[in-house]
Amino acid sequence: MTVDIKKAQDVYKDAGESVIFATLMLNHKDQAAEKAAIADFSDMSNSIINSMRIRDPEAQAHIAWGFGSDAWDYLFPDAPKPKQLTTFKEIKGPKYTAVSTPGDIFIHVRAKEMAVCYELMDQFMGILRPITTVEDETHGFRYLEGRAIIGFIDGTENPDGVESMDYTLIDDSQDPEFVNGSYAFAQKYIHNMDAWKALDTDDQEKAIGRHKFSDRELKDEEKLPNAHNVVSKDEKDGVEHKIVRMNVPFSNPAKDETGTYFIAYTKDFSITDRMLTNMFTKSDRLLDFSTPVSGTLFFIPSKTTLDKIIDGEY
Repeated sequence: MTVDIKKAQDVYKDAGESVIFATLMLNHKDQAAEKAAIADFSDMSNSIINSMRIRDPEAQAHIAWGFGSDAWDYLFPDAPKPKQLTTFKEIKGPKYTAVSTPGDIFIHVRAKEMAVCYELMDQFMGILRPITTVEDETHGFRYLEGRAIIGFIDGTENPDGVESMDYTLIDDSQDPEFVNGSYAFAQKYIHNMDAWKALDTDDQEKAIGRHKFSDRELKDEEKLPNAHNVVSKDEKDGVEHKIVRMNVPFSNPAKDETGTYFIAYTKDFSITDRMLTNMFTKSDRLLDFSTPVSGTLFFIPSKTTLDKIIDGEY
């Protein structure tokens, strides 16, 4: 079976103008009731999404949601499990650590208007609130002309459009039971913006590996050895492997809290894991200004898998 984007959730590049990320924990009190509610959500969420697209076709609403490893084991103990769905193991580097944090259910909503994100999440949580607690909720936004909050254009090397499904959707050679599913790694960073802004533009560019205004890549000899676009690559066996990544800015300016929510979609989590390992073991220069406060791996089911959940086959 080949991949089919029509049977997949929205795991391609589209950061959106407005974004809500939610990580939820199941109550773990009544497995049968919680499993039934998840089946209802699997069914009703599709209708909620379709209704919103009819109500506001210009909103460009895109949604992906899925399960953490512990949630899968709890809800579907007798069902097959996605091969790479495990609890993310923290990565300790010489200076910084990619932490591992809990998460049972993950929801990623983006649209042109925050009102649409709100309406979708409000209806979603009407179903999920009785069986969950909130581990994290982050509201993000598009910053100017698609720049990261640190001022650089984001996602230049991302595979785009239909091409992205070659990098995000599981095929039958990898995991036949879960074709058209995807893995999502979610990681929230808090930035020291005062320290970052204290750098002059030349030093910022050497840290990132790109020109700030034009977005052109620096020559290799102009970059720091631990520049972000050097150490965040995965070039196993001499081949550059790609994922679909979205860096979404968020901020609570009155609290002096500003950061980036990093979400990576891939058909092979080992690629993301190697990228993270490179960043943290080689002390990515950007980590001197960016502290990860979460890190969780989720599986984003295909519509075919969601149908099995709805029908009680899992």
